[in-house]
Amino acid sequence: MELFSFTKVEEKIDPNAPLALRMRPRKIEDFAGQVHFFGPDKLLRRMLKADKLSSVLFYGPPGTGKTALAHVIAYTTQAHFEDLNAASSNIKDVRRILREAKERALRLKQRTILFVDELHHFNRTQQDILLPDVEKGTVILIGATVHNPFFAINSPLVSRSQIFQFEPLSKEDVKLILRKALTDKERGLGNLHVEIDEEALDHLAEMSEGDARRALNALEVGVLSIKPDSKGILHYSLGVAEESIQRKAIVYDKEGDAHYDAASAFIKSMRGGDPDAALYWMAKMLEAGEDPRFIARRIVILAAEDVGNADPMALVLANAALGVSEFVGLPEARIPLAQAVTYVACAPKSNASYLAIEKALEDVRKERTQPVPKHLKDTNYPGAAKLGHGEGYKYPHNYPGQWIEQEYLPSCRPYYEPKGIGLEAEIKERLEKWRRKVPSSPEKDSVQKDVK
Repeated sequence: MELFSFTKVEEKIDPNAPLALRMRPRKIEDFAGQVHFFGPDKLLRRMLKADKLSSVLFYGPPGTGKTALAHVIAYTTQAHFEDLNAASSNIKDVRRILREAKERALRLKQRTILFVDELHHFNRTQQDILLPDVEKGTVILIGATVHNPFFAINSPLVSRSQIFQFEPLSKEDVKLILRKALTDKERGLGNLHVEIDEEALDHLAEMSEGDARRALNALEVGVLSIKPDSKGILHYSLGVAEESIQRKAIVYDKEGDAHYDAASAFIKSMRGGDPDAALYWMAKMLEAGEDPRFIARRIVILAAEDVGNADPMALVLANAALGVSEFVGLPEARIPLAQAVTYVACAPKSNASYLAIEKALEDVRKERTQPVPKHLKDTNYPGAAKLGHGEGYKYPHNYPGQWIEQEYLPSCRPYYEPKGIGLEAEIKERLEKWRRKVPSSPEKDSVQKDVK
């Protein structure tokens, strides 16, 4: 019956294990952060206190408490608890746990909670194996992932689970965790005489970017490297903190949400006319190692889509920045990119060209395709004249204002509707005049029939 014995996470922690592992909370009250779903009277805390947990997916950046909260659940629940890491487990491991869960439910009437860390590492087939038993309630799944579950996890599994999104820990939450580690004599550094400066705590909390694991690792590295003074006190100063966590961690996954979210914020900031915000998001992407060509392409697209003819120079400058960034590379590419970003962000905006092509495409796809009028057809081949191609074509340059009333499309609704912004205000005025069919008198009696 050993197989069916009640299992908790091991109470004894290896004293040589990393501080971040040793300091994983065991009680609900010890868990820091994520108050939007685990604060007092919030849904997940109520479910856990009532021991009525259903399958859940924990989604968020590293070091924000996904695994820690799973272990709090392990210490709190009366259910049997199993954990796997998807990166190092296989289908055989999953099948074994599911088989044992069925036996446990049948013989002991005990539920089984299965925690799968890095669930996104399971392929679709492996995830599908979990589905029937999750649906029947044979196991209660806790899946943890740094990737958006709507993209990384099978849709049927997502639909059967509550999703809780973890946010980076606040500076105060990180400092609280660090202080607990300094005073905890059983699992932390409480048996050492550590005196830490407030500026050092602030620096660790700031530079860790809401990642408790990173902050705890830096604290431990610093403490173990300090020589005690004559009284045996370890003084953890700002200088020690700076050495222990030398480079700020940028939370950014080039193929995950961070990539797309930063790019979205970058584009929307330029569109909204905020060069400062646009520069910040670009700086974050560059610092995280984003390809400058990706950034340049976003500027080019926005210059055409959102600035358009209100300031045609925006597209010229954006295209130049794309070429220069490919030619010179980083770090110098940041300069022409910054020039293009600030110009495009501050330029007058019009999406009239973008809306125009969308309407035209809609008509081409949905309406009957219109034939080319005879007077507009190509005449650059023998026999075209015999077919009447080009007959009656009016060459606009032969008329005042380089314009003459002429049919270019048998039936057409207005696609391009320029806005009265920037240079497009002039275009709007000119086009409205043409659409009103303002009369013009020919300067010459003869009219050239066709121009290549």
